[in-house]
Amino acid sequence: MGRSSLLLLFLISVSLAIITRSQTSNPQNITSINIGALYTYNSIIGRAARLAIELAVEDVNSDRTILPDTKLNLISRDTNCSAFLATIEALQVLEKNVVAIIGPQSSGGSHILSHVANSLQVPLVSFSATDPTLSSLEFPYFLRATQSDQYQMRAIADIVDFFQWREVTAIYVDDDYGRNGIAALGDELALRRAKISYKVGFAQAMDQTDITDLLLRVNLMESRVYVLHVNPDSGLTVFSVAQKLRMTGPGYVWIVTDWLAAVLDSNGFGLGYGYRSVDADPKVLNLIQGSILLRGHTPDSDLKKKFASRWRNKTGNTATGSNLNAYGLYAYDSVWLVAHAIDQYLKTNGNGINFSTDPRLHDVNGSALNLAILKIFYGGEGVLQNLLSTNFTGVTGQFQFGANRDLIRPAYDIINVVSTGPRLIGYWSNYSGLSVVSPEILYEKPQNLSGQSRRLYDVIWPGGTTKQRRGWVFPNNGQPLRIGVPNKASFKQFVSSGSNSKSNSNVSGFCIDVFNAAIKLLPYPVPCSFVLIGSGTDNPNYDHIINMVAQNELDAAVGDIAIVKNRTRIVDFTQPYVEAGLVIVAPVKHDSSGAWAFLKPFTLQMWCVIVVFFLFFGVVIWILEYRFNDHFRGPSRKQVSTMFWFSFSTMFFAHRQDIVSGLGRFVLIVWLFVVLIVTSSYTASLTSILTVQQLSFGIKGLDSLIASRDPIGYQVGKFTKNYLIEELNIPESRLVPLTTIEEYADALTRGPQGGGVAAIVDESPSIKIFLKSYCNFRIVGQEFTREGWGFAFQRDSPLAVDLSTAILTLSESGELQRIHDQWLNSHDGCSSEDTDIESIRLSISSFWGLFLLCGGVCFSALIIYFIKICVQFKKYNNRTSHTRENEALPGEKTLPCVNQTRRLTSLSSLKDLIKFMGTKEA
Repeated sequence: MGRSSLLLLFLISVSLAIITRSQTSNPQNITSINIGALYTYNSIIGRAARLAIELAVEDVNSDRTILPDTKLNLISRDTNCSAFLATIEALQVLEKNVVAIIGPQSSGGSHILSHVANSLQVPLVSFSATDPTLSSLEFPYFLRATQSDQYQMRAIADIVDFFQWREVTAIYVDDDYGRNGIAALGDELALRRAKISYKVGFAQAMDQTDITDLLLRVNLMESRVYVLHVNPDSGLTVFSVAQKLRMTGPGYVWIVTDWLAAVLDSNGFGLGYGYRSVDADPKVLNLIQGSILLRGHTPDSDLKKKFASRWRNKTGNTATGSNLNAYGLYAYDSVWLVAHAIDQYLKTNGNGINFSTDPRLHDVNGSALNLAILKIFYGGEGVLQNLLSTNFTGVTGQFQFGANRDLIRPAYDIINVVSTGPRLIGYWSNYSGLSVVSPEILYEKPQNLSGQSRRLYDVIWPGGTTKQRRGWVFPNNGQPLRIGVPNKASFKQFVSSGSNSKSNSNVSGFCIDVFNAAIKLLPYPVPCSFVLIGSGTDNPNYDHIINMVAQNELDAAVGDIAIVKNRTRIVDFTQPYVEAGLVIVAPVKHDSSGAWAFLKPFTLQMWCVIVVFFLFFGVVIWILEYRFNDHFRGPSRKQVSTMFWFSFSTMFFAHRQDIVSGLGRFVLIVWLFVVLIVTSSYTASLTSILTVQQLSFGIKGLDSLIASRDPIGYQVGKFTKNYLIEELNIPESRLVPLTTIEEYADALTRGPQGGGVAAIVDESPSIKIFLKSYCNFRIVGQEFTREGWGFAFQRDSPLAVDLSTAILTLSESGELQRIHDQWLNSHDGCSSEDTDIESIRLSISSFWGLFLLCGGVCFSALIIYFIKICVQFKKYNNRTSHTRENEALPGEKTLPCVNQTRRLTSLSSLKDLIKFMGTKEA
């Protein structure tokens, strides 16, 4: 048996020992039904709940539409803010055979009494126990007639996310209510990539001296966003101490749970309840000015307004601490909830209200305990189910439970306290998130939880300003940030040791200037101290520097530090300020031209196509000119030689034969245009081949690098080595560590045969610096990674976010480019352009459109020519058939007679056409 069970048994035993009156197990008189109420009379919540419950019982008993033949009999007990007394008072109430208990008021008391309720099957309906863990299946007879802190903490997390804070400090009362509420807040913040950086719990009875010590520790932390989750009766003490410590002034943010709204409403600042008391104490507002607080949202309705007016008439509208608050509204609706459930139970159950003894509880010989006095409510399960299924409209709006046994449509008012009093700046609901529109209106629209729909009215922060609070400061220990800087042996343009006159620091370089320029853009001072890592004679290990940041040996790291996967797991990086992908550099030399260098401008296919088109053009011109041009007539050998001579002489525009036909001239014009383009391209390509440097190495890119077995150089300390081994699976035996620029040049010059390397893999900014001094090397292939350099900070450091914004500002203003040009862009006569000969040679793909045009023109000319011949041939036949029957064709001695009726498609007619094409008379 656990400790809690023994405690519960002890409490039951004590209570039974003081109970002297025995009860009957006969059915209770249906005309009167007992319900209990447990709360602290002299408390902010209890004072409002007491009057609200009494008014609710009065209204139920006077309403004939519910429990018409039955009267509710209220049995109230004062728990005096004690879980122990709450248990004693609860047992005294239970011996009255109550069918339900309104309460308990506290979450701690609800935890204990829920075990009693489970055993005796008496439902507990609490109007103020907001501990999220009470919704557990462990407590089936506990019902929460108010909103769970699970939703309140979700609303606070949304507020934190809305203002882009990433860390908060939680100050809470160290009991079930406080601990479990803050645990729920931590879960909700984690979903939004935020966290509770520091938790501070204190006992309910802690005095001001202890609270002062607690807040002094809180003030040493970075976070200035405080979430205060305490009880209404002690919460203002925390604000009083914080004000003395100047923790409620500019730079601080206080987000307060709904207990403060209950305090304000009870003291006459009745925002939302139709009035503000003239006796409201202004000192309360002075303590909490600039705070953001939450209050359970209850829709405006006539029922609520009438109840508030009735309350004021009942209390006399005085600021006695007994004014209406949200918990009073929930207490009022709790009674109506129980009444509806009992009414439904009586209508469906004819056996009435019955209690039975528990055989496990019996008197022990020699003991004064009267265990049999406790009875099990026979209809407890039925009443519980009716409670869960009840749906009515109360002063708090629609009152209905969801599948998780919490009230549906949880919502909160978000209030900002200013000098004139509380002001509503928005709402939060589980349906729509943050909004300035009432949840009741949004319920009628499609759900929209996008970030664009979130909105709050301007907040007036502590100090009376509306300027956005950044929510954190540097720890109040007087120490500057420890900034680790790699002390390298080479590439000192990026970072190096030595005085920097602009920043008066012991380091300088491109990375340092970018960091200092970004720091100056921050709206707050950031004291920094640069710590050199490394001896300066060799390069330090960059992963080791990052680990020092992760292990709190450094606050940040600045230098040519690449943002890579394994590093982002342990630190946060800023926005990259320069691109730095990996590239391959290899040696180059002049490529000898060779005896056949003049053939290199065109590929083999291109040369073949050119020859074919020259022959084709000669044939076309011969066909078009044969009948009219004497240059293309004569013996067959002469015609062939003339045809080829004319065709190839056009390459140099040296043809001397005249073209007399119109079609021939048109084709010649197009062909000369083609020849002009081809010869010009050939000249340009040949010029490039004979004048530029050509690469002469085996490695032409990443694929050939991996496939080869030659040594590969890398810069010591960088991530390159791990990348080549882990990502590209290159054996470590092939990797050669290099440190200085001189070592780069020497290793590449000696090559694999001389003990050097075939290529070096490094980040592009470093390679560009190297190539400025050595022109015999070139970048080959493409950049095969896409990372950048950034500043490393400890996880969740707000400086990473602010410096990212500053880097973007530098980039947009052009200052980042100016710093880059100052350090990295000196005059350089070396070209890093890849001059692979294959990229210079021209292929058919570059000219297919041109050749298609030329071929189309030639074929079109031939078609037109043959059509014209056919027309002329037919006219000639028609004419000769009328003049003589058997006359030979011109130039022929024995041409057969051509009949007028013969068709052109006959074989003999085609022979005549061919012979006709060879004549000059047509």
